[in-house]
Amino acid sequence: MTAPILFKQLFDQASCTYTYLVADAQSRQAVLIDTVYEQHERDLSLIRELELDLLACLDTHCHADHVTGSWLFKNALGIEMLASRNSGVGNLDRSLQEQDRIVIGSHYLEVLETPGHTDGCICFVDDSKRMVFTGDCLLIRGCGRTDFQQGSAQKLYQSITKKLFTLSDECIVYPGHDYSGRTSSTIGEEKKLNPRVGGAANETDFTGYMENMQLPHPKHIAVALPANMKSGQPDEVPAPPVWAPVVTTYSGILEISPEWVAAHRDDVHILDVRTKHETDEEKARLRGAQLIPINELRDRLNEVPKEKPVMTICRSGKRSVLAFEVLRKAGWQQIANIKGGYLHWTAEGLPVD
Repeated sequence: MTAPILFKQLFDQASCTYTYLVADAQSRQAVLIDTVYEQHERDLSLIRELELDLLACLDTHCHADHVTGSWLFKNALGIEMLASRNSGVGNLDRSLQEQDRIVIGSHYLEVLETPGHTDGCICFVDDSKRMVFTGDCLLIRGCGRTDFQQGSAQKLYQSITKKLFTLSDECIVYPGHDYSGRTSSTIGEEKKLNPRVGGAANETDFTGYMENMQLPHPKHIAVALPANMKSGQPDEVPAPPVWAPVVTTYSGILEISPEWVAAHRDDVHILDVRTKHETDEEKARLRGAQLIPINELRDRLNEVPKEKPVMTICRSGKRSVLAFEVLRKAGWQQIANIKGGYLHWTAEGLPVD
């Protein structure tokens, strides 16, 4: 009897990217699909906790909105990096094409070449034909854009209607992104209800829709595309700090989880860089936190102590990134940004004064 599939759907809130873990429950062999650089520690911890043997990281295409974590896993575990032969990625261990199979214990994923969003887009269908991982080709009630990076509305229409829509109606669609909290769909639903390509829409309807969307380019395209051309391999790999379990983002920011900070409150110094106007309106404060508004920080650096690691925070975790950079350039070594700021802190129910 074939061993069951072990399956996890993971989410990166910043880029609204889904990462998928697919494993054979008996052999413990596993692959990751569309990893995110900043979520490496999370995903690596899951692999270790589940005692899995990670074989490879698969990318459905060369992403423009986030940096893949493939190289980080290769560096940590010696896994293979796989993507399409047409992706343009230069350091792959294996280039994939139509009908290639990635074996995972007693299971496999089969490759479908589905260009249109990019020339190098591929999808993965499991051996039971019950699940398809569609990347940015087919989304839930949508599809990938076709206005840059070799995009072609005509190719995408053919990829969806001639390949994905030939799968069974019951086949579950797991997309590369969703921006509205939806987790999955089915081929049958998308054939009937997808407003761009479903129902009675023909190629003219679809191309007319896609060519008139006028979307702004992804915010991180200038960083993501060149990084993903080498599977997310950074120019330098910093040694992990020993003073806190920080995660280094691809842009070099050290982030720390609010849960860890709350559990080690007496061992760190918290620097709150919200403005006085914000703190007058939002009374929540962290015990003992030092308040220096971001616009005053450069002139008050001498007030920030160096005896303990400094953890920067603001409302959403964005301006505190600037505080992190100001302090690091000024010579602070043990410093990290509290991920998600007060919004994440309070959402997790952590204590405030």
